[in-house]
Order: sequence, then C-alpha cells, then structure tokens
Amino acid sequence: MTEGRTTMPVTKLSGFYPVLATRDVAAARDFYTRHLGFEVTFEADWYVSLRRPDTPQYELALLDHAHPTVPTGHRVALQGGLLLNFEVEDVDAEYQRLVAEGRLPEVLPLRTEEFGQRHFIVAAPDGVLIDIITVVPPSEEYAAQYTDA
Repeated sequence: MTEGRTTMPVTKLSGFYPVLATRDVAAARDFYTRHLGFEVTFEADWYVSLRRPDTPQYELALLDHAHPTVPTGHRVALQGGLLLNFEVEDVDAEYQRLVAEGRLPEVLPLRTEEFGQRHFIVAAPDGVLIDIITVVPPSEEYAAQYTDA
C-alpha cells in the first residue's frame, strides 16, 4: 500500500470547481468574462457561476464573501494567496492579448521555466493571481522528477 493513499472507495465525482470569495462579485465576473473567456451560467447579486463554452467541464464560481451561506467566522474575501493556472496552446499570443494589448498589469513577466512551463502572471480582482501557461519540455533535471501517474 502506498503511504498517504486511502483504501476506502470514493464516491464518483460529478463536478469540481473553485468558488472564489470576493468583495465585488460584479468586478470579478467582468474580469473572468472579459479577459478569460468565461460565460455566465447563473447570476445573482451574491453568486455567479461561470463556464468556458469551449471546455464546459471548466467552471468557476464567484461568491460574495459576506453572504449568509458562508459560515460565520469564515466570511472573508480573498486578499491574495490564490493562484489559478490556465494552460493554453500559445502563451505568447495570450501575453500579447492580455498584457501588451489589454494592458493588464503583469505580476510576473513572460518567461520559460526549467521545470517545463512558459508562462506569465497577471492579477485578478481581490489579488487572485492568474498564471497563463504553455507546457514546454522540461530540462533533464526536472524531466527525471515527473511520474507516469
């Protein structure tokens, strides 16, 4: 038995998506629809559900951090510390679209990493970092660290 793995059967997962607690649901909605191609599938003033039309299995939800469905003591908005990765076919084209033409401020400039990514990072509302990535071949050192799992 591999350490850390459960032997209990796991219920079949029918969905999984992040829900971002935000101070300004409308501003967050506008950012993800305008810059990252999401479309609204449900909208209330306190909650918005988003989905990519080209890849409908990728969902993202936005929730007013102060809504009563959030347990007391946990009603805090994001203030950084969260990084969302978006893997794309052509990171250079996305950099041109979002930073050069779209004027989004880059938090990390476009660069190629030894561990197998060419990427850049911009910030979304509430300090969420958006890492736009194209997978590239890693260096020999890092290639040896990947598993087949």
